[in-house]
Amino acid sequence: MKPVKLSPFSRRALLGSGAAGLIAQSAFGQTALGGAPVVNSGPAIDVSGAQSAPTPIAIMTFTDPSGAPSSIGAQISGVLTDDLNHCGLFRAIDPTSFVPNSVVNGVPVWQNWSILGAQDLITGDVTDQGGGQLRVEFRLWSVSQQAQVQGTAYTTTAANWRRIAHIIGDVVYQQIIGEKGYFDSRVAYISEAGPVTSRIRRLAVMDYDGANNQFLTDGSWMALSPEYNPTRQQLAFVSFQGNDPRVYLFDLQTGAQTLVGAFGHMTIGPRFSPDGNSLLMSVSRNGGAAIIKVGLDGAGETDLTDSTSINVTPCYSPDGSQIVFNSDRDGNQQLFVMSADGSNVQRISFGPGQYAEPCWSPTGDLITYTFWGAGGFSIGVMQPDGSGERILSQGFLVGGSSFCPNGRVLMFYRQTPTEDGHSSRLVTIGIDGFNERLVDTPTYASDPSWGPLLT
Repeated sequence: MKPVKLSPFSRRALLGSGAAGLIAQSAFGQTALGGAPVVNSGPAIDVSGAQSAPTPIAIMTFTDPSGAPSSIGAQISGVLTDDLNHCGLFRAIDPTSFVPNSVVNGVPVWQNWSILGAQDLITGDVTDQGGGQLRVEFRLWSVSQQAQVQGTAYTTTAANWRRIAHIIGDVVYQQIIGEKGYFDSRVAYISEAGPVTSRIRRLAVMDYDGANNQFLTDGSWMALSPEYNPTRQQLAFVSFQGNDPRVYLFDLQTGAQTLVGAFGHMTIGPRFSPDGNSLLMSVSRNGGAAIIKVGLDGAGETDLTDSTSINVTPCYSPDGSQIVFNSDRDGNQQLFVMSADGSNVQRISFGPGQYAEPCWSPTGDLITYTFWGAGGFSIGVMQPDGSGERILSQGFLVGGSSFCPNGRVLMFYRQTPTEDGHSSRLVTIGIDGFNERLVDTPTYASDPSWGPLLT
């Protein structure tokens, strides 16, 4: 009889959602100032390549419409700068090098930006409309083409200034890179606090960059394995309320928790289907673990595997036609892909170690996983057929990798030994294995679940 243990490999989560209240006004400046035609610069960088040179971009500090300093404008510019630097595809030029008076009557003095090596320029202003409302206007300029690429205004509450910065960052990303960005997104995770022998684990959610952190549970019961519903403001997670694992749904708009069900002495998961209407999870049975599918109300339980081996951490492909999971059916933990009904099982990993925690990219082209071999723990990616395997990061203990909405960046947790046990922090890294960055959280953190773009 093989016991089912909650190993580091089973502590995993996926996707996010959040704030509302932002209104995008009709685009302004569809003809660029000065009479130059609006252009779309199109894709400028191959985001799948390893360490393409980042695009130099100048970001002017947003002011009020008269050009006077604006504290919120400066904050928006700072977050926008952090966003574009974060992805590794842009390099924000140091503002102290800007030539004075390089925008005259709203139009860039092109030569002054060219000598800095800027390929693109962002300008903007913020208007306090009273009643706690802001109007934020920004313009993206192509320095090489000497033309305006984008001009848009947003009206929102003052409390939403940070989200406006993320939205502008996503617009800039899409105009220059040629695909949607990921800055206007949220991440669910497990907050860890207290002694290592009695950690308090709470469900939490934050902006992708660690801002606007919220604790969703009070820590009375251990929470694990959060995952966002891809179609609504809802999380699924496992709670040990009553000392038995139960799957719950958490409504992010109302704060209500709903019981899905208790499915076994050990329940690992859960994972939403792409349409958000059902869940996959692993349940312990007869010394093994089976993968099951259930409705959000816990009804309609369907077995997709048996429990003659340990089958855990299932994850759907973006189109819902396949499921990747890990199993020890061949002797140790390896990755397998099967059809959504449980048929046509095929092994895809064959390395000299154990594979676990697979997660399918939102774009469908990659699967990330945790690997444990002679060199310790690693985060890797491979193509869905198992080819093209690459290790991105290694450490004392790393795991729980989750893709950002456009599939170009991963977030995972990294544990480091300390005098009293270990620390656990969230980090991001590009799928090319470069640009690893720490995500600041108020407590130790694990099991990140990166959500889709907000709406």
